[in-house]
Amino acid sequence: MTETAILVHGLWTPAAVFALHGRWLLRRGYRVLRFGYPSVRGTLSQNALGLKRYIAAQVAPGSSARIHLVGHSLGGLVILEMLRHEPDPRLRRAVLLGTPCVDSHCARRLAGMAGMPALLGHSIIEWLSRVPGIVAAPRAAMEIGVLAGTRSVGLGRVVPGLPRPNDGVVALAETRLPGAADCIALPVAHSEMLASRRCAAQIAMFLETGRFLHDEQI
Repeated sequence: MTETAILVHGLWTPAAVFALHGRWLLRRGYRVLRFGYPSVRGTLSQNALGLKRYIAAQVAPGSSARIHLVGHSLGGLVILEMLRHEPDPRLRRAVLLGTPCVDSHCARRLAGMAGMPALLGHSIIEWLSRVPGIVAAPRAAMEIGVLAGTRSVGLGRVVPGLPRPNDGVVALAETRLPGAADCIALPVAHSEMLASRRCAAQIAMFLETGRFLHDEQI
């Protein structure tokens, strides 16, 4: 049975940022696709619809393919937004990397500064407009794993008040997704997740088993 992994990038970055993870997943036998979307110009709802259409275009409806999703930061929010709507039975597992599932201290502080809402983009502003701390449970019967970082290097150093532990951008507490199948915290920074073999091994473990390996023997 075909196993497809679709990688969804975060804010201000192109789909190419997932090049390393794409290569590593290819070596494990996955068909790898990278979904690119307008992270600043597009709203969260528009980008989630774009992801749904991308899946429909790349994987034939009614096929026996098993589809997995991997999203970094805002990419994880796009995945969650898509899963709130019509479920696709081919969707099996998803890994969210450094995704602020319940809120974002950094984004809220930046959104209050002159000129920053336009820089943060429509997707983030739509996300911030919702009630913080409440995440609608995905309608899809999909196992979701949450991978968070605890190496505080990045934007958080210049944004006061970011709770610890954090990955430099997103606090550990902000990544907690109600109903997640599993979660794990690794000593990596927010952007470092995109080049970390340690993260790659945990992504593969979750996609294959529905659980992370918590004793780190990988």
